[in-house]
Amino acid sequence: MRNDPLSHGLWEKTAPAAPQTTALSGDQSAMVAIVGGGYTGLSAALHLAEAGADVAVLEADEIGFGGSGRNVGLVNAGMWVMPDDLPGILGETYGERLLKILGDAPRIVFDLAKRHGMDCEAMPVGTLHCAVGESGLRQLDERARQWTARGAPVRLLDRQETAKKVGSAAFAGALLDERAGTIQPLSYARGLAHAAARAGARLHTGSRVTKAERSGDGWRLETPHGTLLARHVIVATNAYTTTPWSQIREEIVHLPYFNFATPPLPQAVRDRILPERQGAWDTKQILTSFRWDREGRLVFGSVGALKGTGQAVHRAWAERAIARLFPELKGVRFDDCWYGHIGMTADHLPKFHRLGENVVGFSGYNGRGIGPGTVFGKALAELVLGRISQEELPLPVSDVSRQSFRGLREGVYRFGAEAVHLMRTFV
Repeated sequence: MRNDPLSHGLWEKTAPAAPQTTALSGDQSAMVAIVGGGYTGLSAALHLAEAGADVAVLEADEIGFGGSGRNVGLVNAGMWVMPDDLPGILGETYGERLLKILGDAPRIVFDLAKRHGMDCEAMPVGTLHCAVGESGLRQLDERARQWTARGAPVRLLDRQETAKKVGSAAFAGALLDERAGTIQPLSYARGLAHAAARAGARLHTGSRVTKAERSGDGWRLETPHGTLLARHVIVATNAYTTTPWSQIREEIVHLPYFNFATPPLPQAVRDRILPERQGAWDTKQILTSFRWDREGRLVFGSVGALKGTGQAVHRAWAERAIARLFPELKGVRFDDCWYGHIGMTADHLPKFHRLGENVVGFSGYNGRGIGPGTVFGKALAELVLGRISQEELPLPVSDVSRQSFRGLREGVYRFGAEAVHLMRTFV
């Protein structure tokens, strides 16, 4: 996208085409305007259009341009925060409600993909959260205990079981979450777009909203080539938010994340490494993730930005790290690389905001965009349709809270990850 191979990498090379779209032009109207063409916005558009609502999506660039088209493609249940901590942070009602909706999120993603015939490499075979050392194992043991108490199909694997499922003896154990899986993330975004368009939603790309102002009992949204008058507005821009709701960006710290992808590897290698095709990541703070795509490419990623000196540093680290985990891959080349930004909130939990009369949105997915974006988009559609009240949403309404020293913290994430990977390359 934008002729930049570092933006979407392998995913853009292998995703089916997006639906045909046009920029918004002239003066138009809709019942609901959705700003942002990622998982949240497209899920909301699909569910609104299926209910017969007149809905228009305004995407600044292309479908899946932001985090929805750049990530690893792990479809996880829950959040980074421990399950038992959520009721204490959000209160019993919202905490348990959020756990329930996010625990079910992978199933909803895979059901949508199947129901709409999306060609998005959906693999509902679970994920492996891999323990680095005994401290990582203790963390996973506690997470397993808390999810098991809620009836979730998770299981803590010992070192031997983990070695079989991962294809490496590097980990002390792993948490297998059978609810989860992997997907081709840009293909899924485009699949949602196709489904929404078939249901009647209007999709406008190249239509950045530059101004939003009240007009009667609705909102007038300006783009470079047109205007849209809508009664309701759903803001679904998350980490890639700019104007006119730039306060969302002030609440979010950008955490850069990159991926490298090998060429298709021999079947014998695929049978040894992640033979059941689970996606995996480890418990380090500067974590490592790895998964297969449909053609047998191993996608290997971590925290960091592929810009400036970062591209060379992170590539050298990835070459060394993949060989440490999987010695048979020593010397393997990477054909593709790309990176994007994860939107991190202060407490690592997403937020629901009312940004004006009839203007609502969720943001701050903290690296868990696929499942939450899908179910939150559906919830916003139900809110606009009047099927649920604000009090029945999975999160309480909150004011936008600006994070202090945001630019400094983003620099620490970027250059700190670069320093860690530089050190690990030679140790």
